[in-house]
Amino acid sequence: MRYPSRRRHYPTAATKITTLCRHLRPLNQPSKRLSRLALLAAVIVAPIHAQAMLPAAIQKALARADLTEADISIVITPVGDKAASRLPTPIQVIDSDETGSQSAATIVSEHPVTNASTDTISSDPSHQSALVTIEQRTIEKHERKIHAYTDDPYTYQSVESIPTVIPNESQHTLDQNAKAQDTESNSKASIKISFSPLLDHQSDIPRTPASTMKLVPSFIALDTLGADFVWYTRVYHTGIVIGNRLHGDLIIQGSGDPKMTHERLKQLLYKVQASGIRHIDGDIIIDSTVFNDVSKDPAAFDNSPLRPYNASPDGFLVNFSTIGIKTYPQDNGQANVTYKPRLANYQLPATINTRAASCGQASYSLAPQWQNTQLVLNANLPESCGEHVFYVAYPNAKEFAAHVIAAKWQALGNTLSGQVISQEAPYDMTKTTKRAHGLTAIAMSPLPMVSYPSLNLTEQIHDINHFSNNVMAEQMALSIGAYDKERLTQTIPASITATSPSSHEVKASNEVKANNEVDSKVVADKSNGKKADSLYQFGKPATTDYPAALQTINQWWQTNLSTPPPHLTNGSGLCRECTITAANLSELLTYAYSRPNFDAYVDSLGVAGVSGTIAAHSDRLPESVATGRAWIKTGTLNNVTSMAGYVKGLSGQDYVVVGIINTDQALNPYAARPILDAMLDWTAQR
Repeated sequence: MRYPSRRRHYPTAATKITTLCRHLRPLNQPSKRLSRLALLAAVIVAPIHAQAMLPAAIQKALARADLTEADISIVITPVGDKAASRLPTPIQVIDSDETGSQSAATIVSEHPVTNASTDTISSDPSHQSALVTIEQRTIEKHERKIHAYTDDPYTYQSVESIPTVIPNESQHTLDQNAKAQDTESNSKASIKISFSPLLDHQSDIPRTPASTMKLVPSFIALDTLGADFVWYTRVYHTGIVIGNRLHGDLIIQGSGDPKMTHERLKQLLYKVQASGIRHIDGDIIIDSTVFNDVSKDPAAFDNSPLRPYNASPDGFLVNFSTIGIKTYPQDNGQANVTYKPRLANYQLPATINTRAASCGQASYSLAPQWQNTQLVLNANLPESCGEHVFYVAYPNAKEFAAHVIAAKWQALGNTLSGQVISQEAPYDMTKTTKRAHGLTAIAMSPLPMVSYPSLNLTEQIHDINHFSNNVMAEQMALSIGAYDKERLTQTIPASITATSPSSHEVKASNEVKANNEVDSKVVADKSNGKKADSLYQFGKPATTDYPAALQTINQWWQTNLSTPPPHLTNGSGLCRECTITAANLSELLTYAYSRPNFDAYVDSLGVAGVSGTIAAHSDRLPESVATGRAWIKTGTLNNVTSMAGYVKGLSGQDYVVVGIINTDQALNPYAARPILDAMLDWTAQR
């Protein structure tokens, strides 16, 4: 079933005239006036159904997908100056037999250039630039390795930090940072160029964006917190330390870090061990109060609670609440099973029977089920899976963190007499351990001992946008509310900074911006102005929830942009009720293009035909000019597909592109992807 008929009508004649006038504004020479009047007259007298607003390639793709123009919103807008592009160096993908046959610059200069105003094709090598060259087989080998190893390649890449296939990325980042500094230093003398859209089709209709919604909180986080922002997970202790034994509790204060993988958690606990504590006569308390009441039902969205994309955010999120299960088939009709990370005090089966079947989606074939004390695999493993890994989300983030911390602490050779307790409540400073005696029975404020920095925001949003990591996006959106400068009113006293930081901590602190250090060491309580009365409270970030975080995002939007804010219910786009217009995304992307942290933003996007969720672009459209020239975030839900980002045209002009398809009919969204591929290709030819 398609949209109601009112949504299927073409725009009115008045709207057509307005749009056409926008396209004709540059044609103000006397010789062009007659043709303009003729075109305007044609719009007025021609039947509305005969006026084709979309390029022929996009119309053909719509017809092949059995969709109409009413199902799609598109905005394509020129940005910047041809002579000062802010987009990365384009990538030329070549077949193996072309290697060394001609230079990248020669290859690109052979591409024809389409004149945007006349839609005619000409050669204009003066605007071309040298390309980074990658062999097609390099991309295919990279993708094959990842997809053959796991059913969930994007979770795999996020967890394992698989390097990108794009070469010389670090050098590109240095070059782009230098360019950004030059741009910023000359900003007072620069002239802002404003363009009318090259193509504007139904841009004001609110639509479900799927994961292109991640573009909103990821840029707002960059713009408010800064590209070098880091989250600090702090560890405190109560009681006293005698020898290498703590007579008290160890407290881990969650910061909302989006990427506390199990390996990084191990590093955090090793720092605790290196500080002199090997044995704890008390509990390990996880304080996750930085985020309040953000847990969700993992089955609510699509009844797939085991899929990692449905994991809940948490103030102390460990490994995306996801476990990797790896199988090793044997010759006896069984397969050995290993787990990463391990879970303490929880039973995980070490073997599973195999059966004759194709591998398919092994995670579904095994029918895993989390029970109170054990994981049950309810089906046999298809023997064709071979050595295989797949990912399963644990249903409760706090329980998962407790199991993993206990296992990691034990694996380091340490002991714990009490329990690991994860709570969404402040640490009770009147608490004493069961074995408290002498000095340990005296209630005291927790003392800081370890401060562990996260990966910086630039690295985090690369995972969020490149691999479309949902729970990381939610962590980041909530962090905008927790670390928003306007909510932080009380800085940490000098006594905190004198608590014997390690050389690693000092180095990490020196690598981030000064305002980040303030953001990480302050606490806000606007409601009653109450001052913190302990070192533990001074180090605590502001508590936030989704309503507060979304309000902060809306306030940023209203302050900096002119379109009405989009409707968000979370930060990932994994929602049906979330809506945004193509005009919203276009304005955001255009604004981002001129901002100091644009380089970190665009580098987080996938490259068409090369990497990220847009890597298959060249498979769907092998001759596309956009391959290697488009930096795109994609979105996919049932009956929803979208793309948004930047394209470098062959003329040298940069473009913002947004395309969102929503339909009520039963449609595999992948069937609609070629429509948006055609949009990218058409733009790249300009």
